[in-house]
Amino acid sequence: MISEGQIVLFKFPQTDKKEGKLCPALLLRELPGKFNDWLICMISSNIDQQIPVLDELVTPDASDFIQSGLKAPSIIRASRLAFVDGNVLVGTLGQINTERLYKIKQKLSKWILGA
Repeated sequence: MISEGQIVLFKFPQTDKKEGKLCPALLLRELPGKFNDWLICMISSNIDQQIPVLDELVTPDASDFIQSGLKAPSIIRASRLAFVDGNVLVGTLGQINTERLYKIKQKLSKWILGA
């Protein structure tokens, strides 16, 4: 069973409409309803692409790095979102802690509200 805060594998679509490659993604929130749809965000090891107002850096010295299942310093890119059917997720790598998940949701909310 999948849940908020888990890191999963997903073929994230590219903005140029080319087929995406398998990469980690964070499960942010399940959409209401009976369809098993999730709001997810991409995770990338290209940390130079970080947008600090939205994205969250995860480094090996972070308390939740090992449990995340990530192999290298990475950014959780709340700037790259998608809604997907939970059935297309390939597997689970790990989980971030609840504090980090809350922080990511707060950044996203502030950005949407223009705060």
